[in-house]
Amino acid sequence: MDWKKYLLIAAATFLILFSGIVTVLLFHTKSVEADKEPSNSVDSQGTATTESGQGNVNISVTNNIQNIVSSEAKATIDNKVTNDIEDTNASIENTIDNKTEDDASVTINNAIENLLKGQVNGTTTNSITNNILSNNKAELANKILNDLDLTVDVNVTNELNTNGKQENTNNDNENSNDSDDSNNEENSNDNNGDTDNNEETSYLWGIDSASETTEDFYACVRDNFGTPKIVARYLGTNDGVSHGLTGEQIDLIHSNEADILLIYNGFTDATGYDNGVSEAKKAIALANDLSTPDGVAIFADIEPNYPVDAAFIEGWYDEVSNSSYEPAIYGIFDSGEALTNAFNEAVENKGEIKENTYLWSASPNIGITTEQDAPEFKVDAPEGSLAYGWQYGIDDETCNIDTNLFDSKITDVLWKH
Repeated sequence: MDWKKYLLIAAATFLILFSGIVTVLLFHTKSVEADKEPSNSVDSQGTATTESGQGNVNISVTNNIQNIVSSEAKATIDNKVTNDIEDTNASIENTIDNKTEDDASVTINNAIENLLKGQVNGTTTNSITNNILSNNKAELANKILNDLDLTVDVNVTNELNTNGKQENTNNDNENSNDSDDSNNEENSNDNNGDTDNNEETSYLWGIDSASETTEDFYACVRDNFGTPKIVARYLGTNDGVSHGLTGEQIDLIHSNEADILLIYNGFTDATGYDNGVSEAKKAIALANDLSTPDGVAIFADIEPNYPVDAAFIEGWYDEVSNSSYEPAIYGIFDSGEALTNAFNEAVENKGEIKENTYLWSASPNIGITTEQDAPEFKVDAPEGSLAYGWQYGIDDETCNIDTNLFDSKITDVLWKH
């Protein structure tokens, strides 16, 4: 038997069969690809999570999420970064970049959470950039949460940039240091006269209270309402009305990454130029006793039942303006209110008062809410005024607070953390 001949026949037969199978598979693959219908709708979820156990170790974390949506795509994108760090030295850098082009339509949810507990030293840098260059609908929600224990020693930098042709942006900006930036970014304000259309406006959720600021007080607010970015407190104790701010309370507020708004309520009569000067001097002295930094505003608390006239406002303005602090007034600035009429008259007498006096209005009063349910910023105030504060809800009984929204520009004259 010529076994070589049969071996060649067998090998040739195998090659023929193998070639046939490969041809069938390739044809099937091409058929499947051809049957696929093109889709321009995408749901995308990106999550980065870092957890550490206890121990004396060094951690360097870099999280970078990037999304580019173009053409006529319709996309829903959820980006979330969570760093849960305990008892370590940590260097954390979180970056989220989103870009839309052409006729893309997107819904983008960005969330960065840094949960730092125990003995943590280091730096945390958070950056969210939304470049909305498409001609279609874009809905954005941004949240930055830095939850820091009191023993944490970390330098935190938060940066949020939104650029584009069209955008409808909500910024929860729980930018706690807890800072976050919080609540609504680029909400319109029809009643506040300071409307620079070239400047992006964001709003911060805050509280004011006549109670002492303690750890238990802060826990009550956080557990029931949210994390305030601004805490308004009183200069000096007014017996039976309010507890005064102390150095210890200042440290506690700043350690919770909140700015302090200063209120002076040592009077019940807001009439007369000399009276305005006298009350301003008392407020300035109290601010000096606390070593308040230069440039911080002092808000005269003019309640709706106080008699008020333009002369008092002029005296208050002149005296505070001549100090190292900035003049400011709290009250109900609804149209027709006595305070509003007095302020407008003072402005007629001295135009610079409107340009240099910061206002914090308690109108309209829509009721207490949580940080998450805070309303759109719509404050009642004289047209063209620096009405950067809105006390929209009063007299909460759970924690004894009022709830507020503040234009972020007010932070220029607050006692920063």
